[in-house]
Amino acid sequence: MSPTIDSAQGAALLERARQAVATRIVGQDITVADTLVAFLARGHVLIEGVPGTAKTLLARSLAASLGLRFARIQFTADLMPSDVTGVNVLRDPARGFEFQPGPVFTDVLLGDEINRAPAKTQAALLEAMAERQVTIDGVSRPLGDAFTVFATQNPVEHEGTYPLPEAQLDRFLIKTVMPYPSREAELELLARYERGFDAERLDDTALSGALSGEEAIALRGLVDIVRVADEVRAYIADITRTTREERMLALGASPRATVALFRAARAVAVLEGRDFATPDDVKSIAPAVLRHRIALSPELEVEGRTADDVLQAILDRVRAPE
Repeated sequence: MSPTIDSAQGAALLERARQAVATRIVGQDITVADTLVAFLARGHVLIEGVPGTAKTLLARSLAASLGLRFARIQFTADLMPSDVTGVNVLRDPARGFEFQPGPVFTDVLLGDEINRAPAKTQAALLEAMAERQVTIDGVSRPLGDAFTVFATQNPVEHEGTYPLPEAQLDRFLIKTVMPYPSREAELELLARYERGFDAERLDDTALSGALSGEEAIALRGLVDIVRVADEVRAYIADITRTTREERMLALGASPRATVALFRAARAVAVLEGRDFATPDDVKSIAPAVLRHRIALSPELEVEGRTADDVLQAILDRVRAPE
């Protein structure tokens, strides 16, 4: 049974997890916060960034700091769906087929470079992400309560990558972008390497004492009791509805995106140690929730505009409640 905690205790636990991750990840505070929000809101997160920006290290470190089981799948062009979900194998004819679980049966699953696998293999995660179960040979097998996908991808214009199907993109609660670190952060990284830090040879037990798995699950319960005023709910709906009316967008945010923004805003409140959500919570997390759920018009793409540019204009235009 998960322990009972209040908002203040939850904020202290989350700060402990953040500090533990900070011992490995330098200068990526926004990305760390986005991934914690996704976990708290029982959602999945897509982390985009060029190679070498510590995307894999972030997922592994966060899982260890939350006291959760971790598994990794390296997505490649020849990866098969059964390599993700598992397969029935015949070891003993007298006993029949035996199920060999795949790496998806874990708490935190890292789908590393997910956009390097073809759509058929990417789609193998759809049922797991949406329903937290996998069906193999007609038998549905449940996944754990903590099951969360942390997928990483390189920008789609890089050679050898496949764009993710829209249906799968929509299953990610958050898409966070991991930029290059600042000059100060990069200098701190070099100083850590001089002191013996090595990302290739890390012991996860160093982070395992931050939180227990039971405490991590209990933190999710705090999201369910966060109060959202009528005015804040209206603000959430106004933002997503405005994306559908925006002429610069070929596709606006769906009702599922409205619910996702509601869930994420409540998780931001928990991260800040509150039991109520504010318009600032909504505004701060809206780009991460919506950037992968809208589509730019061809004219904007030619001009080099981004989804974040359009979303920022919408957030500036939609009036937030006092």
